[in-house]
Formats: sequence, structure tokens, C-alpha cells
Amino acid sequence: MTSDKTVSGIRQADDAIAHSHGSFFGRRKGHRLRAHHADLVDHLLPRLAIDIGQSAPAIPTTLFSPQIQNMRLEIGFGGGEHLVAEALAHPHTGFIGCEPYVNGMAKILAQIEAHNIGNIRLFAGDASELLAWLPARTLARIDLIHPDPWPKRRHWKRRFVQDATIAAMSRVLTDDGEFRFVSDIDDYAAWTLAHMLRSPDFVWTAARADDWRKPWGGYTMTRYGAKATREGRKATYLIFRRSPAQ
Repeated sequence: MTSDKTVSGIRQADDAIAHSHGSFFGRRKGHRLRAHHADLVDHLLPRLAIDIGQSAPAIPTTLFSPQIQNMRLEIGFGGGEHLVAEALAHPHTGFIGCEPYVNGMAKILAQIEAHNIGNIRLFAGDASELLAWLPARTLARIDLIHPDPWPKRRHWKRRFVQDATIAAMSRVLTDDGEFRFVSDIDDYAAWTLAHMLRSPDFVWTAARADDWRKPWGGYTMTRYGAKATREGRKATYLIFRRSPAQ
């Protein structure tokens, strides 16, 4: 069962998001948490959570202990399959996972505990607010994998990829830092490509068709991605590199 403390914490997070200045659209609640998952949300999450209510550290890598060499962000990590695999494969990189869906947060906490992962920090809120909080030239890479496509035209403004968020990513990425995007929804892939190509701050790295038709080397398929494949939907894999600051 979910503890009263967990329910209270979720409600506080909901209130904070609802009254934030940024715009967030997505699910925050799902099925009732199992007892162990609820305990992780109560006790492990506070140790890993990033608090943007406080000033960002002058040296952002100090968010991690022991201090790491560079930082990456995954927005909307879902079940955490990709984020966990990357953190295990790159122990000297610090990873921030952004996921407001409490069940996804509980799942990744269980994996962090099981694998004793020390290079992941978590943010349960609006990614645009996290980007605004981080100092400039902080991140070596940002991943957005199978985001909600918001297929109805009236909801397109809710898609994460917008001119404003592209500018925000440009600010926090290092020179030659990368934004990587995966979607099995052709319309959202086309939308993302069009928006990114009109930004003067990014270049699309594809040199041949397979560069966007096939996953990049070392890519870990997510649970959602495997489902899309089973259902006959092909994903598009886009990599954009930030141009050196002028």
C-alpha cells in the first residue's frame, strides 16, 4: 500500500507543478504503488532529488558525489531502461533524469537501489524549469526518447520541442553537445526535424539514411520502443549537435 507520507508528498509535488510559472502537461499519478516502491519514494528519492527552489551550484558537477566529469539529461525516462543502462555504461558521467510520472520514478528508484547506481539524480517536474535553473554550458547531452506526441493539432503547443525549449537547450549544452530524439510517430519526428533545422544553434548530424532509420551505437531499447516495434511502428532517431558559440 502507498503510505500517507507518500500520498502527501505526491500532492505537494502536484501543487508545486500546478502553481509553477512553466507549462507542464502529462501524467503524474498512476496505479497504487507497491509497499517497497512507496518506501523508495519516501526515503531514497529525497536523497537523489534536485531542488530547483535553491540556487544552482556554481559547479554543477558537485550535484554528484563523487564528482563526475560531465553531465547529461534524459527528459521523460518512463520506466528508466535507457537511463539506467547509460548510467551503468558511463560511471564517470552524471545523469539527471526528469520524470513527473510517479510510477516511473518509483521504477527507476528500484533499479538504482538494485544496481547500487551512484551517478543518477532525479527531478520530478517540468523539464523546461530544470533547463532554466541549470547554469549555461552544463550538459554534454540531452535525450528525449519516445515523448508524448500530442497528436491533436490543438495540443501541439504541449509538445516539448518548441522554439523556446530549443533555445533553452542551446543555452545549457556545451559546445558540440548533443540533443538526441527518438519517436515512432512520424508527424512528431518531422515536427522536431523542422524546428531543429531552423535553429541556427544546431546542426543535424545525419550523413546517410541509416543515421536516422537505425538506432545509434549502444542504444538501449525502451519498453515502449519494443512495443512500438511489435505493433509495426518504425522509430526515427535524430541527433543534433550544438554549434560552437559565436
